[in-house]
Amino acid sequence: MREVVLDTETTGLSPEEGHRIVEIGCLELI
Repeated sequence: MREVVLDTETTGLSPEEGHRIVEIGCLELI
């Protein structure tokens, strides 16, 4: 069974305060 793991790096948790996603990573596990 294959699984995909998603990881995000952000500048904070609140989009209302201008925080943004700065990096997205994806890894396939076989």
